Amino acid sequence: MIASMAFVLAACLLDVALGDPVYRWHPVRLIGHLIEAFERPLFAVGLDGRLGGVLHWLLVVAGALGAWLLLRAGLGALHPWLALLWDLYLAYSLLALRGLAEQGWLILKDLDDLPAARRHLKALVGRDTKPLQRDGIVRATIESLSENLTDAVLTPLWALCLFGLPGLILVKTISTLDSMVGYRNARYARFGWAGARSDDLVHWLPARLSVVVIAAAAAMLRLHPRLALRAAWRHHHRLPSPNSGWSEAAFAGALRVRLLGPVWRKGRLVNTEFMGEPDWPADLGAADLRRALMLLVICCVIAVALGLALVGTG
Repeated sequence: MIASMAFVLAACLLDVALGDPVYRWHPVRLIGHLIEAFERPLFAVGLDGRLGGVLHWLLVVAGALGAWLLLRAGLGALHPWLALLWDLYLAYSLLALRGLAEQGWLILKDLDDLPAARRHLKALVGRDTKPLQRDGIVRATIESLSENLTDAVLTPLWALCLFGLPGLILVKTISTLDSMVGYRNARYARFGWAGARSDDLVHWLPARLSVVVIAAAAAMLRLHPRLALRAAWRHHHRLPSPNSGWSEAAFAGALRVRLLGPVWRKGRLVNTEFMGEPDWPADLGAADLRRALMLLVICCVIAVALGLALVGTG
């Protein structure tokens, strides 16, 4: 099933106009409940290793796709337009073109009020925000925006364009699995293996293509497209993830700034190195965050244009 150009465009426009709906029955929250519901009985019978994790992955993915198909069939039996509206609602709910930039703008607006800026930042990052001062907040925000460009925008959007709504549901289910069970701790190191590795797999190509998108956006904004390409090649390895470093390093180059720096998690200092060249500034402020947000917006526009082109040639 390849999505139509009109369907993809309508879903994107709805997301841009309305933003991500926040309510109890959001599809991603329902996927989260599904993950928890299947996890409990598997652990109860001792299937808490890799085999249990693979079974869990299959059950959750089948459950998410099955729920969509069953409801779609029921609505379609009443009227074909109801099935189409259901599909459009799901696509709009699972895209995140507006939500990412919107959270960044909230931080920019409250950057002079550090406690408020830290509260907004908590919605984007998993690190400790209390030790962060103004420059650290800006760096952390840019890092999160650039990293989530791949996870929240490029992969879901292009999956919808190439594989239709099933592709989008699959990608968002895998991402939710990774965020809930893909941890290297005592409980999930083996059980969460399937979720974590499948997340690495689905984002592998979009992460690397993000560098080209960021460089193109930097050229349109008259920033530093060549540095974006160079920084992505030189510095992507500074993050442990096989994918996150590509877009983050490309953003650093496009803006010609250093990112990372001191990072605290659960009260521990886990990183002190910077990403970028030594002569690039790391003491960042509102102007840098504003440029990063503009870069993000243009990247989203380019991503939508490329996605529509994929639909048009499909």
